[in-house]
Amino acid sequence: MPHPRLLDSSKTALVVIDVQEAFRSPIPDFAEIAGNISIAVRGCGIFGIPVVVTEQYPKGLGRTAEEILLVLPDDCEPIEKTSFSSCGAGAFVEVLRKSGAKQVVISGVEAHVCVNQTAHDLLNEGFEVHLLTDCVGSRFEHDKTAGLAKMQSSGVIPTSTEMMLFELMRDVRHDKFKEIQQIIK
Repeated sequence: MPHPRLLDSSKTALVVIDVQEAFRSPIPDFAEIAGNISIAVRGCGIFGIPVVVTEQYPKGLGRTAEEILLVLPDDCEPIEKTSFSSCGAGAFVEVLRKSGAKQVVISGVEAHVCVNQTAHDLLNEGFEVHLLTDCVGSRFEHDKTAGLAKMQSSGVIPTSTEMMLFELMRDVRHDKFKEIQQIIK
Protein backbone atom coordinates (compact mmCIF):
# COMPACT_ATOMS: atom_id res chain seq x y z
CA MET A 1 0.00 0.00 0.00
CA PRO A 2 1.47 3.39 -1.00
CA HIS A 3 2.26 6.05 1.57
CA PRO A 4 -0.79 8.35 2.05
CA ARG A 5 1.23 11.46 1.18
CA LEU A 6 2.17 10.18 -2.25
CA LEU A 7 -0.01 11.73 -4.94
CA ASP A 8 -2.97 9.71 -6.16
CA SER A 9 -4.45 10.68 -9.54
CA SER A 10 -7.97 9.85 -8.36
CA LYS A 11 -7.90 12.53 -5.67
CA THR A 12 -5.52 15.20 -7.02
CA ALA A 13 -6.08 18.62 -8.60
CA LEU A 14 -3.50 21.05 -9.98
CA VAL A 15 -3.75 24.77 -9.20
CA VAL A 16 -1.95 27.45 -11.23
CA ILE A 17 -1.91 30.74 -9.31
CA ASP A 18 -1.55 34.08 -11.14
CA VAL A 19 1.12 33.22 -13.74
CA GLN A 20 0.27 36.34 -15.72
CA GLU A 21 2.02 38.34 -18.40
CA ALA A 22 2.73 41.35 -16.14
CA PHE A 23 5.05 39.16 -14.07
CA ARG A 24 7.15 38.03 -17.06
CA SER A 25 9.74 40.82 -16.68
CA PRO A 26 10.03 41.29 -12.91
CA ILE A 27 10.22 37.60 -11.96
CA PRO A 28 13.55 35.90 -12.67
CA ASP A 29 13.21 32.59 -14.51
CA PHE A 30 9.58 33.35 -15.42
CA ALA A 31 9.93 31.53 -18.76
CA GLU A 32 11.32 28.44 -17.01
CA ILE A 33 8.58 28.53 -14.37
CA ALA A 34 5.86 28.91 -17.01
CA GLY A 35 7.46 26.12 -19.07
CA ASN A 36 7.48 23.78 -16.07
CA ILE A 37 3.86 24.63 -15.30
CA SER A 38 3.01 23.92 -18.93
CA ILE A 39 4.52 20.42 -18.53
CA ALA A 40 2.59 19.92 -15.27
CA VAL A 41 -0.67 20.99 -16.95
CA ARG A 42 -0.05 18.68 -19.92
CA GLY A 43 0.79 15.80 -17.57
CA CYS A 44 -2.35 16.36 -15.55
CA GLY A 45 -4.32 16.38 -18.80
CA ILE A 46 -2.90 12.96 -19.67
CA PHE A 47 -4.03 11.63 -16.28
CA GLY A 48 -7.42 13.38 -16.42
CA ILE A 49 -6.57 15.45 -13.35
CA PRO A 50 -8.53 18.71 -12.96
CA VAL A 51 -6.64 21.97 -13.43
CA VAL A 52 -7.77 25.20 -11.76
CA VAL A 53 -6.24 28.55 -12.79
CA THR A 54 -6.51 31.90 -11.06
CA GLU A 55 -5.73 35.39 -12.33
CA GLN A 56 -5.07 38.29 -9.98
CA TYR A 57 -6.86 41.39 -11.28
CA PRO A 58 -6.40 40.48 -14.99
CA LYS A 59 -7.54 43.92 -16.11
CA GLY A 60 -4.29 45.32 -14.69
CA LEU A 61 -1.95 42.31 -14.76
CA GLY A 62 -2.99 40.68 -18.01
CA ARG A 63 -4.00 37.12 -18.77
CA THR A 64 -2.29 33.87 -17.90
CA ALA A 65 1.03 33.38 -19.73
CA GLU A 66 0.50 32.16 -23.28
CA GLU A 67 2.58 28.99 -22.92
CA ILE A 68 0.19 27.87 -20.18
CA LEU A 69 -3.02 29.07 -21.85
CA LEU A 70 -2.18 27.04 -24.94
CA VAL A 71 -2.16 23.73 -23.01
CA LEU A 72 -5.09 24.27 -20.64
CA PRO A 73 -8.05 21.91 -20.98
CA ASP A 74 -10.87 23.41 -23.05
CA ASP A 75 -13.17 23.56 -20.04
CA CYS A 76 -10.65 25.40 -17.84
CA GLU A 77 -11.74 29.01 -17.42
CA PRO A 78 -9.42 31.11 -15.22
CA ILE A 79 -11.00 32.36 -12.00
CA GLU A 80 -10.54 36.10 -11.53
CA LYS A 81 -9.66 37.33 -8.06
CA THR A 82 -8.60 40.39 -6.13
CA SER A 83 -7.74 38.66 -2.84
CA PHE A 84 -4.18 37.42 -2.54
CA SER A 85 -5.34 33.95 -1.50
CA SER A 86 -7.12 32.10 -4.27
CA CYS A 87 -9.50 30.88 -1.57
CA GLY A 88 -10.81 34.45 -1.37
CA ALA A 89 -12.44 33.96 -4.79
CA GLY A 90 -15.76 32.30 -3.99
CA ALA A 91 -15.70 29.87 -6.90
CA PHE A 92 -12.19 28.58 -6.20
CA VAL A 93 -12.77 26.27 -3.23
CA GLU A 94 -16.14 25.26 -4.68
CA VAL A 95 -14.46 24.09 -7.91
CA LEU A 96 -11.88 22.09 -5.94
CA ARG A 97 -14.55 20.47 -3.76
CA LYS A 98 -16.67 19.56 -6.82
CA SER A 99 -13.61 17.93 -8.42
CA GLY A 100 -13.36 15.54 -5.48
CA ALA A 101 -9.74 16.51 -4.86
CA LYS A 102 -8.24 15.83 -1.46
CA GLN A 103 -4.68 16.56 -2.58
CA VAL A 104 -3.99 19.93 -4.20
CA VAL A 105 -0.75 20.53 -6.10
CA ILE A 106 -0.03 24.25 -6.29
CA SER A 107 2.17 26.39 -8.52
CA GLY A 108 2.42 30.06 -9.42
CA VAL A 109 3.55 33.52 -8.40
CA GLU A 110 4.46 35.16 -6.18
CA ALA A 111 5.63 32.42 -3.82
CA HIS A 112 5.58 34.60 -0.71
CA VAL A 113 2.24 36.30 -1.38
CA CYS A 114 -0.55 34.62 -3.37
CA VAL A 115 0.95 31.11 -3.39
CA ASN A 116 1.76 31.27 0.34
CA GLN A 117 -1.65 32.59 1.37
CA THR A 118 -3.47 30.12 -0.89
CA ALA A 119 -1.44 27.22 0.54
CA HIS A 120 -2.26 28.18 4.11
CA ASP A 121 -5.96 28.66 3.37
CA LEU A 122 -6.13 25.31 1.54
CA LEU A 123 -4.55 23.62 4.58
CA ASN A 124 -7.15 25.35 6.73
CA GLU A 125 -9.88 23.99 4.40
CA GLY A 126 -8.62 20.45 5.03
CA PHE A 127 -6.74 19.80 1.79
CA GLU A 128 -3.35 18.11 1.64
CA VAL A 129 -1.17 20.64 -0.18
CA HIS A 130 1.82 19.79 -2.39
CA LEU A 131 3.98 22.60 -3.81
CA LEU A 132 5.77 22.34 -7.16
CA THR A 133 8.98 24.06 -6.10
CA ASP A 134 10.18 24.30 -9.72
CA CYS A 135 6.93 26.07 -10.63
CA VAL A 136 6.96 29.03 -8.24
CA GLY A 137 8.71 32.36 -8.25
CA SER A 138 8.97 35.77 -6.63
CA ARG A 139 10.63 38.99 -7.71
CA PHE A 140 13.30 38.57 -5.04
CA GLU A 141 15.00 35.32 -4.05
CA HIS A 142 14.82 36.10 -0.32
CA ASP A 143 11.02 36.42 -0.57
CA LYS A 144 10.74 33.13 -2.46
CA THR A 145 12.95 31.41 0.12
CA ALA A 146 10.88 32.80 3.00
CA GLY A 147 7.63 31.78 1.31
CA LEU A 148 8.85 28.22 0.67
CA ALA A 149 10.10 27.88 4.26
CA LYS A 150 6.87 29.17 5.79
CA MET A 151 4.69 26.91 3.67
CA GLN A 152 6.81 23.85 4.40
CA SER A 153 6.89 24.56 8.14
CA SER A 154 3.07 24.73 8.05
CA GLY A 155 2.74 21.30 6.46
CA VAL A 156 2.94 21.93 2.71
CA ILE A 157 4.74 19.06 0.98
CA PRO A 158 7.52 20.15 -1.42
CA THR A 159 7.66 18.33 -4.75
CA SER A 160 8.67 18.99 -8.36
CA THR A 161 7.05 18.53 -11.74
CA GLU A 162 8.83 15.25 -12.49
CA MET A 163 8.33 13.95 -8.97
CA MET A 164 4.60 14.61 -9.29
CA LEU A 165 4.32 12.88 -12.65
CA PHE A 166 6.26 9.80 -11.53
CA GLU A 167 4.27 9.54 -8.28
CA LEU A 168 1.08 9.60 -10.29
CA MET A 169 2.35 6.68 -12.43
CA ARG A 170 4.20 4.68 -9.76
CA ASP A 171 5.31 2.04 -12.30
CA VAL A 172 7.00 1.99 -15.71
CA ARG A 173 4.17 -0.31 -16.83
CA HIS A 174 1.59 2.45 -16.29
CA ASP A 175 -0.46 2.88 -19.46
CA LYS A 176 0.44 6.61 -19.61
CA PHE A 177 4.20 6.15 -19.17
CA LYS A 178 5.15 6.72 -22.83
CA GLU A 179 2.97 9.84 -23.09
CA ILE A 180 4.49 11.28 -19.90
CA GLN A 181 7.97 10.38 -21.08
CA GLN A 182 7.40 12.42 -24.24
CA ILE A 183 6.54 15.63 -22.37
CA ILE A 184 9.44 15.48 -19.89
CA LYS A 185 12.20 14.80 -22.42
